[in-house]
Amino acid sequence: MLHARKSYMRIQDPLPEDQGGIPVDEPVFLLRAKDRAAAGAVKCWAAIAEALGADWRIVLSARNHADAMELWGEKQIPDMPEGDGAEI
Repeated sequence: MLHARKSYMRIQDPLPEDQGGIPVDEPVFLLRAKDRAAAGAVKCWAAIAEALGADWRIVLSARNHADAMELWGEKQIPDMPEGDGAEI
C-alpha cells in the first residue's frame, strides 16, 4: 500500500493480497486524530458515502470515529516534514 508520506509506510497491511490484504500499489491516505483537518474530512467522507448509498453501519462507524478524533487532546495544523512526501 502506498501512503502519501514516506514516514507512514511502516503502517502496512500484514495480509497478502490473495488473502484480502491491500494491494502493495494501492494508494491509501492516513488521517491522525491530532490533525486539525482529520475529523472534518472523515465527516465529509461519511456524508459522501451515505449519499452514494453506503451501508449505514460504515457511515455510523465513520461518524463515531470522527467524534472520537474531535475529542483527542493534541491537535496540530497538517504538515509535511521536509523530504517526507512519497512519490506516487
